[in-house]
Amino acid sequence: MSSTYGEILKLSIFGQSHGPAIGMTLDGIPAGLPVDTEKLQAFLNRRAPGNNAFSTARKEVDAPEFLSGIVDGYTCGAPISAIIRNTNTRSNDYSNLKDCPRPGHADFPAQIKYKGYQDVAGGGHFSGRLTAPLCIAGGLCKQWLEREGIRIGAHISVLAGIADEPVYLDWVNPNLDAIGTDFPVLNPVAGAKMQEGIAAAKADGDSVGGIIECIAVGLPVGWGDPMFDGVESKIAQIVYGVPAVKGLDFGSGFTGSYLRGSQNNDQYRIENGSVVTRTNQAGGILGGITTGMPLVFQAAIKPTPSIAKPQESVSLTKMENQPLTVQGRHDPCIVPRAVPVIEAAAAIAIFDLYLKNGI
Repeated sequence: MSSTYGEILKLSIFGQSHGPAIGMTLDGIPAGLPVDTEKLQAFLNRRAPGNNAFSTARKEVDAPEFLSGIVDGYTCGAPISAIIRNTNTRSNDYSNLKDCPRPGHADFPAQIKYKGYQDVAGGGHFSGRLTAPLCIAGGLCKQWLEREGIRIGAHISVLAGIADEPVYLDWVNPNLDAIGTDFPVLNPVAGAKMQEGIAAAKADGDSVGGIIECIAVGLPVGWGDPMFDGVESKIAQIVYGVPAVKGLDFGSGFTGSYLRGSQNNDQYRIENGSVVTRTNQAGGILGGITTGMPLVFQAAIKPTPSIAKPQESVSLTKMENQPLTVQGRHDPCIVPRAVPVIEAAAAIAIFDLYLKNGI
């Protein structure tokens, strides 16, 4: 099923943006793993709407209610099931979308695929709202990976044409604590300019996108498999499940295709009795297998498609052109809120690898 991910662990996401609740079920998790609910809530708060000037005005607490799988603060071996109740919905803003699809959204292809029965309110099950339960699962996996010495962090690499400091070229021992907490960048000056770019787009009734760079440190050598079960494939499958992700590369990625091999190869050396590389153009993966260096990938996030500017669309019942002004409450830029979502997706994929290779 398209709503299920994982090889050893099995994650299922359910619900719609304006339904009574959204949620997730996480199966295949060993018993006896501790769960810090306060730490999890802090992680979810980073993604939650309505917390800053460049977020949607929709306000949701995003407090998970665990229905099964956790007893007295520990996993018990049963499937972990949790829901988040939707409390601040305005479905009337979306009443015309079955007839007049929004540019940049799944409205039109979903109308054809589901024969008009899809839920259009808030985007239904295509909505970014469904990343909240993804972050429940990812927040838990992050906690469990940290117990094994594996840490995951992400920052905004590019937004509104403004670039943050890069990671993949020579940051072989990254300090994830250097990433800002209020606005996730390494260079606060660049972060301030990014926020100015968001504000300018919002004032113009428009939106901007960007690139998120994610880093995982502490992975051993040898996880993953060649061909179709490579680490890149595992991560790509779940990251592309995040709405608005339109591109993905690892290490030097597309930039590396412009280089010579002598520039793009990571040369080896011995350091403190271990084999390391001088650079990390490979992003910690060779042949689909982890190299022991930091795992680094970049996810391209498209501009929020719901914008205030009038746009051209069509009436599907009349089969004629029709102008459309999108209603509702939307982010002028979803990139800052997507940073913990990308971290969550990476954590789920890596914890699945851990269950297969690390125990």
